[in-house]
Amino acid sequence: MFHLHLRNELWKLFGKKRTYIGFGAFVLAQLAMVLLFRFTRWQREMENLLAGNGYLAQEYISALTVAVVMLLPQVILLMPLYAALVGGDLVAKEAEEGTLRMILSRPISRFRLLFVKWLAGVIFSAVLVLVLGGTALAFARIWFPWRGMFVFAPGLFNVLSADDGFRLYLFSHVFIAVNASTALGLAFMFSCFNMKPAAATILSLSLLFISLVMENIPFFERYHEWLLTYHFRTWHFVYAQPIPWERMAESLCVLLAFNLTTFLVGAAAFQARDIKS
Repeated sequence: MFHLHLRNELWKLFGKKRTYIGFGAFVLAQLAMVLLFRFTRWQREMENLLAGNGYLAQEYISALTVAVVMLLPQVILLMPLYAALVGGDLVAKEAEEGTLRMILSRPISRFRLLFVKWLAGVIFSAVLVLVLGGTALAFARIWFPWRGMFVFAPGLFNVLSADDGFRLYLFSHVFIAVNASTALGLAFMFSCFNMKPAAATILSLSLLFISLVMENIPFFERYHEWLLTYHFRTWHFVYAQPIPWERMAESLCVLLAFNLTTFLVGAAAFQARDIKS
């Protein structure tokens, strides 16, 4: 029965047109970014950066390099937006439409109902990240060759072979999926309260935006470990040499604990709501 319930939630989730807004936005954003990289000074500036560090630009301006360049802003800005958009709908939308009253009239616990909805949201987050990474690499491969990989981010500079770069590219998406599920889980928690779907989405995005702003203020540098977006950058370190496993494990534990906390807080709030009356 659990399998059937989960399948039904996934069918409802992926049957909504609103679910696919993020997929379409990613395709448009990546198409625009790859064209800008190809036909503006962006590519020349990266070639100069490589040359200034003693590397041949033609060996590392590749599909893998451009794919990671496109992922950097989207993982921070766009991905949380569309994950939160779906997370805010999971419970609040059905409560608004009145379908939760019918569902809860059946012999099913509220905790199981929420857990299945949350699990469907996690699966959506994984699919969203898979599409994000796959389309980024596909668009980059159209315009750029399959060669070595160059990764440049705050505190990170590394060059890799094509095989090693591709393996790390796939591995990094595990951590990006955790980021997406965290953003979705935050919106899911607010949707369990008595509020509109838009309010749940806006509240979660506001907290993430405040965290991002505080992270970039020098005064709060000593408090970075307390900011959620600081731990969102864990996927960068997959490309470091050597990989800082302790730092990554710490951030991963924080994100998983935050996911568990938001689910339990949302479940407690939902248990106290009077929906059937």
